[in-house]
Amino acid sequence: MLGLGALTFAAPWALAALVVLPLIWRLLRVRPPAPRRIAFPAVRLLFGLAEDEETPARTPPWLLILRLVLAALVIFGAAHPVMDIPASGRTSGPLVLVIDDGWAAAAGWERRAALAEALIEGAALESRSVRIAGTAPAAVGADGRPRFAIGAPVSARDALAAFRLARPKPWPADRAGFADAFRAAAADMEDAEIAWMSDGVADPDPAVTARFMAALEEAGPVAAWLDPPEMRALALLPPAADAGGLALRAARAAPGAERTIVVRASAADGRVLASRPLTFAEGDARAQGLLDVPLELRNEIARLAIEGEASAAAALFLDERYRRRPTGLISGGGFESSQPLLSDLYYLERALAPFSETHRGTLDELIGGGMSLLVLADVGRLTAEAESALAGWIESGGVLVRFAGARVAEGVDGLVPVRLRAGGGRALGGALTWERPRGLGPFPDASPFAGLAVPGDVTVERQVLAEPALDLDAKSWARLDDGTPLVTAARRGAGWLVLFHTTANAEWSSLALSGLFVGMMRRIAGLSEGVAGADAGGLLPPLTALDGFGRPGEPPPGAAPIAAADFAAARPGPAHPPGEYGDAMQRRALNLGSDDLAVAAIAELPGAAAQRGYSAARARDLRPWLLAAALALGLADTLIALRLRGRLPAPFRRRAGALAAPLALALPLAFAAPPGDAAAQALADAEIAALTQQTRFAWVETGDPAIDRVSAEGLTGLSWVLRARTAVEAGAPVGVDPARDELAFYPLLYWPAAAAQAPLDAAALGRINDYLRRGGLIVFDTRDRSPGARAAPGGARLRALLRGLNIPPLRRVPRDHALTRSFYLLDRFPGRWTGGDIWVESYEGGVNDGVSSIVVGSNDYAAAWALDADGFPLYPTIPGTDRQREWAMRFGVNLAMYALTGNYKADQVHIPAILRRLGESGAAD
Repeated sequence: MLGLGALTFAAPWALAALVVLPLIWRLLRVRPPAPRRIAFPAVRLLFGLAEDEETPARTPPWLLILRLVLAALVIFGAAHPVMDIPASGRTSGPLVLVIDDGWAAAAGWERRAALAEALIEGAALESRSVRIAGTAPAAVGADGRPRFAIGAPVSARDALAAFRLARPKPWPADRAGFADAFRAAAADMEDAEIAWMSDGVADPDPAVTARFMAALEEAGPVAAWLDPPEMRALALLPPAADAGGLALRAARAAPGAERTIVVRASAADGRVLASRPLTFAEGDARAQGLLDVPLELRNEIARLAIEGEASAAAALFLDERYRRRPTGLISGGGFESSQPLLSDLYYLERALAPFSETHRGTLDELIGGGMSLLVLADVGRLTAEAESALAGWIESGGVLVRFAGARVAEGVDGLVPVRLRAGGGRALGGALTWERPRGLGPFPDASPFAGLAVPGDVTVERQVLAEPALDLDAKSWARLDDGTPLVTAARRGAGWLVLFHTTANAEWSSLALSGLFVGMMRRIAGLSEGVAGADAGGLLPPLTALDGFGRPGEPPPGAAPIAAADFAAARPGPAHPPGEYGDAMQRRALNLGSDDLAVAAIAELPGAAAQRGYSAARARDLRPWLLAAALALGLADTLIALRLRGRLPAPFRRRAGALAAPLALALPLAFAAPPGDAAAQALADAEIAALTQQTRFAWVETGDPAIDRVSAEGLTGLSWVLRARTAVEAGAPVGVDPARDELAFYPLLYWPAAAAQAPLDAAALGRINDYLRRGGLIVFDTRDRSPGARAAPGGARLRALLRGLNIPPLRRVPRDHALTRSFYLLDRFPGRWTGGDIWVESYEGGVNDGVSSIVVGSNDYAAAWALDADGFPLYPTIPGTDRQREWAMRFGVNLAMYALTGNYKADQVHIPAILRRLGESGAAD
């Protein structure tokens, strides 16, 4: 091969033919055109001949130039020129693509795919073999060691087909293990070219990167591609349970400019419950914020995800440690059965009922039953065994709340946050007497109770006193109005130890009778992390797994159960992909995002590797365009030669003479234009021809690759269903940009709402208004299953996006609307979600034949329509029944038929009159 800057010749030897161009010039210059033959039937016909007819003795200069250009185009086409082959250290050996295909590669997978295809296409032009290797483990062997996919040398065509099936994996790359496997496989690699497509995330140990690079350089010269640090992956770290909500945390690969992301909280059925923006300050690699939602809503959160970030590390499952608050109650008193209204547990059960599940039992039963919160009411002393077991439970994350009483006043074990004064405490009329019952003071700012209103009618008549200590003030969550502690607490390991210095009933105070008591117990319950009580010897099978793009689905075939006793130490990998494990009664979350996840960016590569940035440029083969230009010039030359010889029919002579010279000059100029522009024009013409010959639907490109991919898959699946069930022969759908594309070709436009889409400019708004005015149908999908399209967050985002658009008044679709019976009879309109409303124009008379130009929904219809090549669904429906998907497909068919046929089925009442008139007309004829 011969390279000249961005231009490369695959067959440079053909350029040697350029030396014959002077000879061609000489031959064409001295050889005149063939003489023109003129019929001469009689002398009198000479009067009709033009006197200026001459036969040139030499070839005209413009024709000479045309033929030389034609010869040059053929020579350059034979040399096979190619532009923009990605630069690398080329060799004559095979091309080896080493791809970081772990979780960090998912966010920029489109850029990596474009580069990989360009490299493979370049290898195809050089007739070189290609090997593809992934640095993320593909499986685990029988010996427990990871296995890596290092392909054998194949043709570039087969390599391209194999790469298009590749997807990022939902676990990290293992460059240390890959280095050993690559050395073993590189024994047959001679003079190879190594292209490392890095995910940009550094190994925790720099020695691993050095070892990895050394293994690659042993096989051949290495070129490494990396994204800029600001474009590398984000990770969502496990949240911390806080009294005020969930403390969210996110990490990015490298400090940089200020950046804001949005974390979305979803329920188990896919409903979006809340969202919270997190901001990376300039120069910071970590961001955090508090997701403050009501506890009832917080307990429903099953999944957190970073909006617009498609990777397994950008999504987290929340299990019982976050959303369940089972509480165990134990009382040391004897009123539970004899006088329940005087018992401690009576008030506790009612205070905890709105947000927690309460259970009674022995201490051993409750600890082993998976309680996240234990309440001991007037339990003074525990046995040594019970105290040890309870201390271990607190260290593991449990929250123990103790209430004082007569037994605690007499003496207590060591499980209290502060030392208590012996002697029964202080009481109204006692040794340490009060003149009157004491009220509550304001809560400290650092207390979980901060912000709760303190009622003036809550009084305390007796309490147990804490011994003075240096840390007593820091451990006090609540005080009386005289400053003595009422609630103290201390951190023990991952859990909390809390003590109320009064009783849980109304014997010592009126606190248990107030609404403040409910609020205080709610805040304390929010501290618990839900310690699981699974059997230590049990197995937790996989239930749901994330793919490399962070999408939940069925576990892969290689997913294995995890022993409950080993779950805390388990890490995501081929045997245990990130997801949910357990059963319907107990689910445990195995998340990729963790505090020990490597997220730091690669700063500098060791060794002699050439470092480059990803580019979306693809190798452009110029040979087809050069040969096409030569063919066009050849046709022009033939036309000119026939014209000069007088062989053209008379009607074409004047026209050919007028067009020959401009055509000869215009064609070289046209093909001398940049090949990308010519290709775009040719593709545009082909597209226009295809769009006018076949019905096609379109989706609006939002700028979010994940949303646009779902839209394309959804309309492709809907087109397939239409071809199978109706007479509509729908072609492949098309993505459009209202700012630049003509919309008139598409009878139906699917428009998903996306936060990333920029506001429309005046030109785009004008095109959309024209499209709606001429009878087009736009289906807006907010994708958030809103209760009403006008009040939902997605609806607000849609209104902001389309501000300035001439949108008609909308109403919920009535039961007798043509959309409910354009093909199927429907009374519901589900998509991937169910329950959202459908909105149409509120007035249907007289305009566009009574057809609504706007349909607004919120159930993520494209995801429900999306099918793979075998006709199987790509995304689960929620709550997820085959019947729901069938209804979604029927709604899609009705939408398409409604867009194509209008409201003809709404006019069935006129059929008898139409038939009668037809009959009368036939009789008259």
